[in-house]
Amino acid sequence: MMRNLFISAFFINFFVVATAQPPSQKGGNSFSFIDYQKTFPRPSEALLRKEDTLQKQFAAQKLKWPANYIYIRSFKYDSQLEVWVKDDIKEPFQLFKTYKVCALAGSLGPKRMEGDYQVPEGFYAINEFNPKSNYHLSLGLNYPNVSDRILSDSLRPGSAIFIHGSCVTVGCIPIRDDQIDELYILAAHAKNQGQDFIPVHIFPIRFNKEKSVKYLESITKDDHDLKKFADRLEDAFDYFEKYKQLPIVMIGDKGQYFINDVPPRKVKEAEVKPVKRAPVQHRTRSVGVLADAVHQWPEFPGGGNAFMNYLAQLGKDMVSYLPRGMNKAYVQVEFVVDKDGVPVNFKILKSIKDGDDLNDELINRMENMGTWKPALLHDKPVAKKMVQTVTIEVAQ
Repeated sequence: MMRNLFISAFFINFFVVATAQPPSQKGGNSFSFIDYQKTFPRPSEALLRKEDTLQKQFAAQKLKWPANYIYIRSFKYDSQLEVWVKDDIKEPFQLFKTYKVCALAGSLGPKRMEGDYQVPEGFYAINEFNPKSNYHLSLGLNYPNVSDRILSDSLRPGSAIFIHGSCVTVGCIPIRDDQIDELYILAAHAKNQGQDFIPVHIFPIRFNKEKSVKYLESITKDDHDLKKFADRLEDAFDYFEKYKQLPIVMIGDKGQYFINDVPPRKVKEAEVKPVKRAPVQHRTRSVGVLADAVHQWPEFPGGGNAFMNYLAQLGKDMVSYLPRGMNKAYVQVEFVVDKDGVPVNFKILKSIKDGDDLNDELINRMENMGTWKPALLHDKPVAKKMVQTVTIEVAQ
């Protein structure tokens, strides 16, 4: 017999804790949820910094602001967190943004006890808005859910699982502070619009990405229970991929998930085609003549020492983009400091295997490093090609 059925309007064991709830006012009136969040410094500052930007991003994607409904899904192995939005319950969800997850503790597979440092896998909902988090801002998940309570350690299943800022974790889903600012605002607006159930689905992998599928196969080939568990999560992934609506998820007496109306799989897992990455547009321009020899090299804003400090900090900031198990990488970048001092035409010469995400993010950041003093030849500014190696290393 099925013990639990949840859809977008209901989830057993779902509640919103007091820290997120606006207090009642005299005369029967109450603050809106957004007004209440503004009484806390961090959400208030986040709204001032980010709300206008989010509205413009919604407009650029032809989305209605604010979203009445949001859906969050995260992929552990692929270190990504997606935010989907829609205006009406009957509409399909549309992808708004994908965030890079900084790091994930543990390995693939569900969380089963306190202290195992595992990030849960399964079907959850936001049950807490914490404006005073030790990790900037945080959104709590209702772990353990009904399935977890059946399958996990009965006395110590674990708790306190959050999506949060600060880019560090011991079993949660961490993103950067500026990203949790955005996600917190989106979730707060959805709650303010009446969405008390904000679903968060956590998957081990992207089931349509060949590299990820092969990795999951390698760790489940001798673990039948983990394979069955992952298959049910894949059913939910397939349903959403086809319909862009949330699947109906049921939980059996033994804690197992069942997904209604699962679409048939057209190809075997081993035949899954790799997802083609959308091309990333970077700053390019027609430079013209590049000077081979110059009387004075381009100078980074603040000078040579400032450039070394910038590169050192950049290497630290890029650590979250390293693949699991890799602690150090060298990326060689070519770019041109044009005669107006603007760095353009970035190109990766050497990098890690399958490093597309790392390379794109590195270029994104270097494009914003400021205007240089251009190279000089006979006292006239000229364009000069530069080659620089960036060392990305996990702090010891």
